[in-house]
Amino acid sequence: MKYAFNREQLAQVLRDGIDEMKLGIDAQQQDKLMAYLQLMHKWNSVYNLTSLRDPMQMVTHHLLDSLAAVPAFATAQNVLDVGAGGGLPGIVLAICRPDMKVSMIDTVHKKTAFLTQVKAELGLANVTVYTMKVQDLTVRDKFDVITSRAFADLSDFVNWSGHLLAEGGKFIALKGTAPSEERERVPQEWRVSSLEPLQVPRLGAERHLVHIERNVSERNPDANG
Repeated sequence: MKYAFNREQLAQVLRDGIDEMKLGIDAQQQDKLMAYLQLMHKWNSVYNLTSLRDPMQMVTHHLLDSLAAVPAFATAQNVLDVGAGGGLPGIVLAICRPDMKVSMIDTVHKKTAFLTQVKAELGLANVTVYTMKVQDLTVRDKFDVITSRAFADLSDFVNWSGHLLAEGGKFIALKGTAPSEERERVPQEWRVSSLEPLQVPRLGAERHLVHIERNVSERNPDANG
């Protein structure tokens, strides 16, 4: 089934959702979000970036879902999106926070080719794209926030990318229900500092942000004398 891309209608749903969440995203940024959505819709037929085909579902399940997480990155300056896929939440963060450096990594070449194209077409100078396993990535400036959306089990997420986190940094994982047994499997070196429920307009499903930080007692065993 081929879905029509009614830009005006889709833009209105996006605008309404942004207003409902009280996000300070200006008209130019909203235009870029729509241009990103249009590119995703166009490339999706060939590259299978997402299982969703209906652009209206892509607005709610992808754009609004990622936008709901943006406030959690308010103080972040250098972010890594692991298993970035089609760019969620990385591209959304880069559009909403042009002052923030956003790196995205994925092992699938066709997905990073898409991200590179989005970067070029939308003029996102704050974006860097890597094609490799996150375990193999080395950087000069470590990240103050490492994020992922439906990427992997939380324990794998922190084990594979923990070497890239700056001192005092944290992980923010975008999850659905964030099952308790998954949180309990987080290695002892780390701790789940908070579980933040998200309200996503027009999305009738649970969404949570799982905040994970270094366990201070593990990092400094002499902290208590």
